[in-house]
Amino acid sequence: MSVIDATKEQPSPPTKSGDAKSGDHPQAPAPSFGDQIEMRLTNVVISALKEAFNRDEARLELERTHLEEQRRRADETMRIELRKQAADRELSRLRLLGVAGMVGWVACMILLVLRQAAPMTRGLLIAAAILSLASLGFAFIAQSRIGVYVLEKDRPLNTTAGTMSLFLLLGALAVAAVSLLV
Repeated sequence: MSVIDATKEQPSPPTKSGDAKSGDHPQAPAPSFGDQIEMRLTNVVISALKEAFNRDEARLELERTHLEEQRRRADETMRIELRKQAADRELSRLRLLGVAGMVGWVACMILLVLRQAAPMTRGLLIAAAILSLASLGFAFIAQSRIGVYVLEKDRPLNTTAGTMSLFLLLGALAVAAVSLLV
């Protein structure tokens, strides 16, 4: 382009004095056939470059949206996996509470059968057995609700039934311990 511009700036031959009758301003020479072809080729190259840049920009935007979609999917998959792991931990905790409630009930029944104790001790052992069974029942209820809560996005996994199961089990153990002391 620089070479072409340099060739255009060559001084023009001096005009004759008779040609400059219309004023002091010289007339612009009409572009030659080569100059017209050169301008058209330059316009074609410029439009081709613009089209290439527009295609590249569209491709980059498409890749950007594709990467954003993949990132969003990966985040969603990670969130689901973490939620599943939390549900598994909660189910394991509730199963442990259920087993402890069952063991507590069995222990109370064995003590009730084997011990010939005062009516107050027997009443305390019966109360401990009932609390152990209630703890077991609430653990089962909480386990059934966890399956539903996992599907809901914003719902916490710990339930009131799970908390009640823990408190009933602790109450049963406390009542059983008191019955042994009486």
